[in-house]
Amino acid sequence: MSKYAQGKYQVINTAKYVGNRMPTYRSSWEFTFCTFCDNNISVLQWASESIRIPYRNPFTNKQTIYVPDFIIMYQGKDGQKRGELIEIKPHKETTLESAKSVRDQAAAILNMCKWEAARAFCNQNGLTFRVVTEHDMFHQGRPK
Repeated sequence: MSKYAQGKYQVINTAKYVGNRMPTYRSSWEFTFCTFCDNNISVLQWASESIRIPYRNPFTNKQTIYVPDFIIMYQGKDGQKRGELIEIKPHKETTLESAKSVRDQAAAILNMCKWEAARAFCNQNGLTFRVVTEHDMFHQGRPK
């Protein structure tokens, strides 16, 4: 049994959800992001785990697949439509400087390789790549 919240998110605004299957959340942070996408009027469309990006694993040197957590299309404050690939990660797995353990360092190295491939994919497809951490989602223990 996992110590993280996991499950299938029940979409409320079904016209906005464009994924091929019911959204899956693998943490309470991902659940919070699903809720944000579903309820935020600026989010025009969203999907969970719907993009597959090839990359080379730095530890095995094998070609494998990275699946970002979300893709969203939203209307910015300037009225322009924008698209982003979103990855939800703990801050400690985002850089070597923030990684405290060997496990977190390995996760950060692997993530950096995945994210390099994601940025290249986004550049080719007119999207932006963003890593969202607890620092982005929460302020003083409450969702931003």
